[in-house]
Amino acid sequence: MEAINNFLLLLDSYLGSAAYFPYILLGVGLFFTLYLGFPQIRFFGHAWKVVTGKFDKKGAQGDTSHFQALSTALSGTVGTGNIGGVALAIFLGGPAALFWMWITAFLGMTTKFVEVTLSHKYRVQTEDGTMAGGPMYFMDRRLNMKWLAVIFAIATIISSFGTGNMPQVNNIAQSMQASFGIEPMLTGGILAIMLAMVIIGGIKRIAAVTSKIVPIMGVLYIIGSLSVILFNLDQIGPSFAAIFSDAFTGSAATGGFLGATFAYAFNRGVNRGLFSNEAGQGSAPIAHAAARADEPVSEGMVSILEPFIDTIVICTLTGLVILSSGVWSEKHTNEFSRTDLEIVAGHYDDTTQADRQALYHYLNGTSENTIEKYTGTIEVANGKPVSNGFTILHARSVAENVRFIVAGEDPYTGVLRIDNGALRKQDIQIFGDSLIHSAALTAKAFGRGFLGDAGEYIVPISLLLFAFSTAIAWSYYGDRAVVYLVGQRGVMPYRILYVAGFFVASFADTTLVWTLSYVAIVLMTLPNLFGLVLLRREMKDTVKAYWQDFEAEKNGSQSDK
Repeated sequence: MEAINNFLLLLDSYLGSAAYFPYILLGVGLFFTLYLGFPQIRFFGHAWKVVTGKFDKKGAQGDTSHFQALSTALSGTVGTGNIGGVALAIFLGGPAALFWMWITAFLGMTTKFVEVTLSHKYRVQTEDGTMAGGPMYFMDRRLNMKWLAVIFAIATIISSFGTGNMPQVNNIAQSMQASFGIEPMLTGGILAIMLAMVIIGGIKRIAAVTSKIVPIMGVLYIIGSLSVILFNLDQIGPSFAAIFSDAFTGSAATGGFLGATFAYAFNRGVNRGLFSNEAGQGSAPIAHAAARADEPVSEGMVSILEPFIDTIVICTLTGLVILSSGVWSEKHTNEFSRTDLEIVAGHYDDTTQADRQALYHYLNGTSENTIEKYTGTIEVANGKPVSNGFTILHARSVAENVRFIVAGEDPYTGVLRIDNGALRKQDIQIFGDSLIHSAALTAKAFGRGFLGDAGEYIVPISLLLFAFSTAIAWSYYGDRAVVYLVGQRGVMPYRILYVAGFFVASFADTTLVWTLSYVAIVLMTLPNLFGLVLLRREMKDTVKAYWQDFEAEKNGSQSDK
């Protein structure tokens, strides 16, 4: 299992984690932004009118309204990435990461407009009378690249488990256990039953549920975020200053945060931006293809709102909560994760400028690094390390008040072997003060507002709503991919497997599936972007024809009056 996971990580290093990937993603968005004349700005107001149903026509083909399609797509994008993902991006790349998430979202508004328009244009009606669409259909029906469509569809099914299913319920279950003491299996069992009741009803039931959940969870999260932002209003100006000043210079060291290089902040911001709003991945077009509309461009315009709501609104709120509260650069007592733990040779103090500089080069892997990983022993007495010659790092910070515990409560006494910076003894728990990241960091930030410590409960509740709605939407994406590959007969077996995987992932290790999804996401994104570029002229002509028809119809209705 470990060998497979390592292979997938190696493969990902040539795909999603490769230096070229963010540039391709942003490059396509920038190209279409210029090529189509900034549609995310020009069509923004019109998009709101379309989504409210102002231009709806009776008899239009489709399964959902514009608003329901938007809600379903948003439920797929607004998930753990908006809570833990933003915190992870700031933890790894500093305030600058939020700036690059904005850029990704702004350009992604155009990318989403293009992919949704083309996917809606080449959708088909299935055996049961429902609509099926997505990039696989324009790859097949328009580009005659069935092989590429098959790759995309298979990657979509893998991603439905690795992105929308297993990690989502795993996060929910862990959050519920940490906050309320609810056993993961119980959480998974209840939610799996609820999930089955929703997705077995197909897109109409999915759309009906998500159109209710999305507005509620959005309002609750916005109110909770403002309770922190307004409480720390004097820090909003400095927070924005840090975002913009660090965006082009590399993140400055602040508090326990030791800084990140420009490339690190850029990559983390862009990758988290994609993970959050999925612009260019080709997933949301599958939901939009079900919308009742005869003009594909009208549904494409609705999709412009997605990255705006998901990233520019919700992710920004999360980012400002974290930055204004100051928790991102402070050390907090926590249980150390082995994956975030490393022990280096020599003694370093992150309150000393020279040591901070040395640690900066080590953590960011620069050519100026002089620090080496520690190999040797650590003497521990009554839970506390007493030997010298090493520094314990956790979560990219110097750990303080470290305690080694056995069986959850007994302080360890003895000698521990360290090989190449890693602790080999597995039955030891390590506690101490260090930086924290992901959902734990966001939860800590929500406790620094008008609600006090009670504000921390906003995160598990939001995670429950965000992640569960994401699982609902991604079941539909995988559902339509199955229809493309094997037809309607594969839908029910897929749904049963999807619900079963959802339950098991609530209490099982999902590392392998999560790693596999890294690869699958890129195998969706790259073919999708390739197809969009090939259809650039058709896209431009389709938009032009839409506006000509729209103006003609508007002038005709005015003359009738």
